[in-house]
Amino acid sequence: MARQRTALQDSAGQDPAQESTAPAGTARAGTRNPLVVAALALAVCAAGAAGWGGWLRYEATHDDAASFAQARDDALAAGEQAVQNMNTLDHRSLENGLDSWEQSTTGDLHSQLVDGRDAFAEQIAAAKTVSTAKVLSGAVTELDQRAGRAGVMVALRVTVTAPKGEPAVKESRLLGSLTRTADGWKLSALGQAPVGGTGG
Repeated sequence: MARQRTALQDSAGQDPAQESTAPAGTARAGTRNPLVVAALALAVCAAGAAGWGGWLRYEATHDDAASFAQARDDALAAGEQAVQNMNTLDHRSLENGLDSWEQSTTGDLHSQLVDGRDAFAEQIAAAKTVSTAKVLSGAVTELDQRAGRAGVMVALRVTVTAPKGEPAVKESRLLGSLTRTADGWKLSALGQAPVGGTGG
């Protein structure tokens, strides 16, 4: 009995430090492998970077598309207005009309209008005509944002009223070249569209 008590006492009073000496596999079972944790962290970072990069690319593409669409709309609006201005002239307010022509143009076309202004004013004053234009449709045929160039096709109905006779009505399609200036898009060339031409 004495030996059994001693054995029990020795077992019950065993040093805690000795109890912790469990097999290595048991002690590591409750902890995570540092390599696995690091790999997971890298995977999460990579996924986040990929998602962020994709979002930035989407935003850039969306911004480019929106910028192009805005430039196209601006060019079309300016082109239609300029072509309408160039086909509208009233002999009773010649100076205002010719000013509008010059303000709508740039480059060689503008120079031609300035140089021929006096002679043209005399012709219109003598004919006493009133020309009015209405835009029927328009389209951008080309657009180069970087170069600041665009092309438009505009369908017009022009009515010319003279002192005698009935008003003459004519529908036509005109091709205009636009150049972007500090004041916006302006006509740099204007001419008749060829028969069978398309506006895109």
